[in-house]
Amino acid sequence: MIRNKTRRTIISEKEVRAETPASWMRGLMFRKKQNLLMVFPREQKISLHMMGVFFPIDVLIVDTSGRIVEIKRDFRPFQFWSSKEKGKYVMELAEKGIYDVEDVLEITFNTFK
Repeated sequence: MIRNKTRRTIISEKEVRAETPASWMRGLMFRKKQNLLMVFPREQKISLHMMGVFFPIDVLIVDTSGRIVEIKRDFRPFQFWSSKEKGKYVMELAEKGIYDVEDVLEITFNTFK
C-alpha cells in the first residue's frame, strides 16, 4: 500500500513489486491495468519506455526519504522518457490519484510479486 502522508490519501492499495533487473525491464509490459512499484538498491536516474503497455500511466520518482521528486503524468503507449531527478522508488500508476512533487509517501510492502 502506498499512502500520501502529505495529503492523507491512499495512492495505491495494491501493486506489483519489481525488485530485480528482469522485473524492472518487464515493468507493466503485457500486463492488465494495475499499479507497479519498482524498488532499486540506490537512488538513480530512470529511463522508461511504454512498449507493450497499452494504457496511459502516471510515473512517480520517489527518493529514499519517500519524497516525490519528479512526476511524469499521462505517460502514453509507445513513448520513451528519462527522469531528470534520481529516485530509489518508481511508481507506475494505472490508477491515477492526487499527488504532487514534494509530497511525502509511506510505502508499505504488502504488495504482491
